[in-house]
Amino acid sequence: MLPTWRALAVLLGICAVACRAGEVALDEKEANRQRCSGMYSRNSWRGPVDPFILTTFEKLTLEEDADPIVSLVIFEFRDETSIGVIPSPDAQTEYICKDESIQAGYCNDTQIGEFIVNHNSTVEEGGSVESVAIHLKDPKPIKYMIKKTGYYCIGTYGYSSDVYKAVVEFRNSYGELPAAQIPKLPFYGGLTIVYAVVGAFWAFLYVQNRHDILAVQNYITAIIVFLIVEMLMTWGFYDYQNRHGSNAMEKALMIIVAILNAGRNSFSFFLLLIVCMGYGVVKPTLGKTMLIVRGLAAAHFLFGVIYAVASLTITPDSAGPLVLLVILPLSGTLTAFYVWTLNSLNLTMKDLIARKQTVKAMMYKKLWWCILGSIMVIFGFFFINSFTFAGRTDPAFVPDHWQTRWFILDGWLNLVYLFDIAFVAYLWRPTANNRRFAMSDELAQDDEGFEVASFGGSLDEEEAGAGEQTPRGPTDANGTSVPKADAPTRHPRESMDGEPVFAVGDDADRWSDESARDSSERKGLTKDT
Repeated sequence: MLPTWRALAVLLGICAVACRAGEVALDEKEANRQRCSGMYSRNSWRGPVDPFILTTFEKLTLEEDADPIVSLVIFEFRDETSIGVIPSPDAQTEYICKDESIQAGYCNDTQIGEFIVNHNSTVEEGGSVESVAIHLKDPKPIKYMIKKTGYYCIGTYGYSSDVYKAVVEFRNSYGELPAAQIPKLPFYGGLTIVYAVVGAFWAFLYVQNRHDILAVQNYITAIIVFLIVEMLMTWGFYDYQNRHGSNAMEKALMIIVAILNAGRNSFSFFLLLIVCMGYGVVKPTLGKTMLIVRGLAAAHFLFGVIYAVASLTITPDSAGPLVLLVILPLSGTLTAFYVWTLNSLNLTMKDLIARKQTVKAMMYKKLWWCILGSIMVIFGFFFINSFTFAGRTDPAFVPDHWQTRWFILDGWLNLVYLFDIAFVAYLWRPTANNRRFAMSDELAQDDEGFEVASFGGSLDEEEAGAGEQTPRGPTDANGTSVPKADAPTRHPRESMDGEPVFAVGDDADRWSDESARDSSERKGLTKDT
């Protein structure tokens, strides 16, 4: 006797996630007797064909008088209460039509070997339960048409046969992709367009200021181009799978996408680390540290590729202690990036604040808030989802969440990453004064007792002290002193509102010009004497 459907719901959900596309196998083994998958109606997701579930049993070579029977039922998950009858409150549910069931009136002679459908229960509107007894001597394909979007299951039971094999095709209207993954096709297509738009704006600024580009901006350019290629390849992988199903080319594309994903992770951690170290804005070069950072990124990429290949080739059942040899190195490099990045960002901000470089410090403070905000969003999302996944043992968990699981597992992380990379690109965008800003230091505006006027006053005092040893000024023919012309009053030099003053040499040139003019005036006055 079959166990209850509710007891098998979690297993069916796992099977639905594991089935990659199109066709799945059925046989007499406990783990393979039931299959489930989400299905979209043609009205929900347009396509050239009407969606259906096709079940084909393998014909067995038997003796002439042998006619083994396999029970088959296809239904939408919400209609599972319509399958089977409970003879009494203390009795177990009876699922298969047997002689005893016929005598009890639960089914008739023509339904022998079929699943019992309880017509007293209410089938969901637009749904149906199809129960068939398959004769393996001459099995006929069973085609179940999908009229509404839902989570559909197929169950089998060897009524008079201990061995059987079948292939089930879940065919949606749009193509070969499983219904749970079809939203990824427009999602990655949209991400490709967004990254292309970001790349276009970045390219415009890069070309416009191509003679004033910093080294760190070249790395940002490289990662934007890489992201466009990766998103395009990911979209191409899902598009190919939707068109052609699962084959050797699909497996090759899947490996390429996994490698590109490992490359994106390594490149992103590398870029974030050198930015937090102040490369290009605070420090023109990182010296030998750059080699260490590149080595760490290369190691993280290598371990990421090994992990991706292992996850595609090793099943959870065959995974043993050796899998730690794949996970631990990747975890080690990831931890090293996290610790080094946060420590470098703190050191850079402390150094800029100590040197009163407020504009640059504000840039890194915005980056710090961006990283902190991303971490809070990630942990908040996981915290909220923990309550959702706490009910994963509920038989209705997968049927209720199959349409959104892709976003929970993959989609939202890509959106957070898009925001982060766009924010970093905005802060470090090419401008007309890249090198001037990076290589100059902002003059301190809040030093107590230091003003440009006091600097000029000290020069006047030195000149006055020197004048006590020489004639104090021009005289007339009688020896009477002639009053000196009033020198122009010097006012403190103030920066414009919100505009930082950088020590790039302009003020020094202006002061030297004023000194030369004062010297020429003194010569003109003494010449008259």
